[in-house]
Amino acid sequence: MAQVIPDAWQVPARIRQRVGVQAGRQRAIVEEGHLLLIVHELPKEDDSSRAAKLFWRAPDGSWRASGAGQSNGLPVLKRHLESLQQALHQLDARVDSGRSAQDYFTVLNAATPLQRVVRHLHKALQEAREGVDDREVIAMRDSAGDLERTAELLVGDARNALEYTVARNAEAQAANGQRAVEAQHRLNLLAALFFPVTAIGSILGMNLRTGMEQAPPVVFWLVLVLAFASGFAIRSSLEKK
Repeated sequence: MAQVIPDAWQVPARIRQRVGVQAGRQRAIVEEGHLLLIVHELPKEDDSSRAAKLFWRAPDGSWRASGAGQSNGLPVLKRHLESLQQALHQLDARVDSGRSAQDYFTVLNAATPLQRVVRHLHKALQEAREGVDDREVIAMRDSAGDLERTAELLVGDARNALEYTVARNAEAQAANGQRAVEAQHRLNLLAALFFPVTAIGSILGMNLRTGMEQAPPVVFWLVLVLAFASGFAIRSSLEKK
């Protein structure tokens, strides 16, 4: 049965038995002084699977990395930590330059799986630290702890910025709605003021004989005053409501 552990690695059989055809979660396996460290590479956008990278530390302190040939695997592991740090800094810069809810949501969507990768990496390095006595492992464990805190702050900042932007947009929309209501109310007041004049003018302007065709001019002014008085009365009642 094929395994993800390179055949050339002289790891104990017990380690090979604990790793199947897939690398699985990030973790450290220690047997007979040998350390096998399984880490996940940077998560890719819209990709739920996580590519794994293996590191083997022999009892003599030498390191090997999968895919790195016979070269020293320790610098490869350090570069892996640096790539995670760089990805976090890039996302943090995007939070600072974000302007819309979509900007913050995009950052949050990318930072959340990255936070999980960093958290599990820190846990795996802690397991490695407990299994072997190596100052390099201690230093990388501490670096992973710093990365985990950075990722937590990044996700928190992105989430807070997203919530603030949504709340600010909702507040602005509510203010616009309030202004529209006030404008509509003013239009209603104007309509109430001129409605009696318009109605009476329409009635008196009809081409029907009403008996008022020969009325003196004072009648017109009385009707106009009564119409405006009715309009002011209707407007006052609307303002009270």
